[in-house]
Amino acid sequence: MTITDFIRHHYRHFNAATLVDAAQAWVDHLAGGGRMMVTLAGAMSTAELGLSLAGMIRAGKVHAISCTGANLEEDLFNLVAHDHYVRVPRYRDLRPEDEQELLSRHLNRVTDTCIPEEEAIRRIERQVLDLWQRADRAGERRFPHEFLYELIRSGVLEGAYQIDPADSWLVAAAERDLPIVVPGWEDSTLGNIFAGHCIKGDIGDPRTMRSGIEYMTALADWYWHESAERSIGFFQIGGGIAGDFPICVVPMLEQDLGRDTPKWGYFCQVSDSTTSYGSYSGAVPNEKITWGKLAIDTPSYIIESDATIVAPLVFAYVLESDQAAAAEIARLAGHRVAQEVD
Repeated sequence: MTITDFIRHHYRHFNAATLVDAAQAWVDHLAGGGRMMVTLAGAMSTAELGLSLAGMIRAGKVHAISCTGANLEEDLFNLVAHDHYVRVPRYRDLRPEDEQELLSRHLNRVTDTCIPEEEAIRRIERQVLDLWQRADRAGERRFPHEFLYELIRSGVLEGAYQIDPADSWLVAAAERDLPIVVPGWEDSTLGNIFAGHCIKGDIGDPRTMRSGIEYMTALADWYWHESAERSIGFFQIGGGIAGDFPICVVPMLEQDLGRDTPKWGYFCQVSDSTTSYGSYSGAVPNEKITWGKLAIDTPSYIIESDATIVAPLVFAYVLESDQAAAAEIARLAGHRVAQEVD
């Protein structure tokens, strides 16, 4: 039984049924020539989402990513320091004294996992600082993800890899030169480090790092040209700025620039946010119609569940759709050959 067979057999009601509907709609969206943006909030990279997302990128199922600065950098941290991470299975039982002890060991806790300061953060800082300073001296400006793409492509980190690079979504994105948007990068660890080096004078011009407004203008250019040829879908993992920022590109193009712009052609959010608290992140898809982001007939879904469980299942379903299609093509080809022999 494939994962898709298992899901379709067992996932029949409530959030489980919505997962099936959303995954199949993704398959249908791509089959119709559509493209897909995936947005990453929370700590999905430290949750090692790259194990499934990297394959989606390489298979051409994901065409753009919006993510927090933390998700951008933490996939790279995991790539070079995985063996030094410390898991804390009973993290709910930790006392303040236990947390202080983790700090003394330079272990930064993210729920049940601790990111090692020296092996992960400082290792990347030393390498990327050189790229930042060279760009600064040359008067060149790049986006945060472009610096990390350059770092990966340079090969200087390859000897430090502690996981198979096939399981890194950022490596996969760099291979395909995937468009990435990183709103609010400044609040990430590397963003703080960049600011610190600007304060110390190691980097002369903070504008060496291109800004969030420039990310929006780049996204607008990408969406405008892509949507002229094909429908663009939106698969949102979690909430916050990673999703709120890019989805606004459609009403910006239409309402602020006066361009007749196609709405997002598919929408799904995996969320644990509560709508009744006035949460933007928990807003149901229909609310987005009033903002000019989705159309009345946009296939829209909200899966109220744990993204670390849901996203890999959806990804597996979408990936297996190709295998099923390939098997059917092979079957039909074999049938035709048999007929010709007869």
